[in-house]
Amino acid sequence: MRIKLDENLPATLAEPLAALGHDVDTVPQEQLSGRRDLDIWDAAQRAGRFLVTQDLDFSDVRDYEPGTHHGILLVRLSNPSRRALIERIRAVFRDETVESWQRCLVVVTNRKIRVRRGR
Repeated sequence: MRIKLDENLPATLAEPLAALGHDVDTVPQEQLSGRRDLDIWDAAQRAGRFLVTQDLDFSDVRDYEPGTHHGILLVRLSNPSRRALIERIRAVFRDETVESWQRCLVVVTNRKIRVRRGR
């Protein structure tokens, strides 16, 4: 899977995801840190990447309707420490069939995964 990690996630997460066979780039790698959400979004879409973020702005299905983009994984942990984020996201990409999430809005919490597919 082609993944873009938002700047609100540890950049060190790229390495374990790449070790699982994913093609990963990060917002800081592309010098997009501090840029508007729309700039991040446009970069992810142009590159055909699945955006992984904690930014709730990307959860608005009126603006990011499932089925119209390459996919969004919204991470919502109760205690989003660097370690907790790395462990949870790594486990999700290791244990789930994430390729089926293309074009979906996926919300990952401490205990659940919700997938909203396009029509």
